[in-house]
Amino acid sequence: MRSSGRNNDSGRGNYRGAGGGTSQPKAGGKRDDKQQRAGRPRPEERRYDVGGTGGPGGKDERGGAKGGGPKSGGSKSTGSRGAAARGGAKGGPRTGAKSGPGAKGGPKGGPQRGRGQAPARPREYDAQVEERNRARHNKPQIKTPKTFGDEDGERLQKVLARAGMGSRRACEELIDQARVEVNGQIVMEQGVRVDPEKDEIKVDGLTVATQSYLFFALNKPAGVVSTMEDPDGRQCLGDYVTNRETRLFHVGRLDTETEGIILLTNHGELAHRLTHPRYGVKKTYLAAIQGPLPRDLGKQLKDGIQLEDGYARADHFRVVENTGKNYLVEVTLHEGRKHIVRRMLSEAGFPVDKLVRTSFGPIALGDQKSGWLRRMTNTEVGMLMREVEL
Repeated sequence: MRSSGRNNDSGRGNYRGAGGGTSQPKAGGKRDDKQQRAGRPRPEERRYDVGGTGGPGGKDERGGAKGGGPKSGGSKSTGSRGAAARGGAKGGPRTGAKSGPGAKGGPKGGPQRGRGQAPARPREYDAQVEERNRARHNKPQIKTPKTFGDEDGERLQKVLARAGMGSRRACEELIDQARVEVNGQIVMEQGVRVDPEKDEIKVDGLTVATQSYLFFALNKPAGVVSTMEDPDGRQCLGDYVTNRETRLFHVGRLDTETEGIILLTNHGELAHRLTHPRYGVKKTYLAAIQGPLPRDLGKQLKDGIQLEDGYARADHFRVVENTGKNYLVEVTLHEGRKHIVRRMLSEAGFPVDKLVRTSFGPIALGDQKSGWLRRMTNTEVGMLMREVEL
């Protein structure tokens, strides 16, 4: 028995053929020697057990070899076969065990499907997700205004006070007296907020001008040109408003030798309506002429005087003063043609020696001195706006 055992041990490494004899081919022996030197087991010593320990590494065959010593039962091939053996008992291999390149200790490769891991998503779905993410981040950011959280507009009494209607306390009394209306509705409570640029504010039925608009009345002297700038260097209307930051323009014109009231503003729509024939804003003039005057002169002017550019009619005529042959007459008309008053009286036979415009619509010259510029009151501006339906 002992001799048989020694024979078996000594025959280790021999190739067992089909006839049961032993032989040791030269090529095979060299290969076995190389495998031993490399630490790998020979083919006949490889075990394919399902369980048990995996050799000197101290780890089972599913995990592969660990630590020092040659790898035997813990090779990647053994782990994969062990998993296949366990899965084969129930009809098929299981994919939960790690095998092949994904096993611990083996070479690292591509991603492997493991137990409990979701299947790979198609590329089209990934592209859609990426596109949605880009669209979400490419949306423009919503910028909140600086006054976010504050109420819009200004308090009504503050706007009225800034417009020159009195102190804030006085403006609050105007509201309590139901004299203020905003956009056609009478305001009965304090603290209402308005937008002075968009809302229509009226006091006693007259529009209140906001601070952004300027309205001036100038008593133009004789010899001043009715332009804001004159290329010839003559005195013009712009010489009276050189210190204004806002650009103003004149409403209508006056002849160079004609004196009287002329309006300056930066409200374009108001200026346009005041000069448009559709609204028929009346202007009043005082003219100095030589008499005697016929009694029907006023009737002739009201009926119409034929001029080279058509008929011109006066809306009102009266004699203001008469000293000998010197007459001072008042003519009111709504037309604005060039030299209209001078031409009418001259065609009737009474040339004008001096001409002064005393009123433009509801704005009267009063006792304003020649060459003086004054800011119009809110009441005057409101009357002008009502005249042209603003």
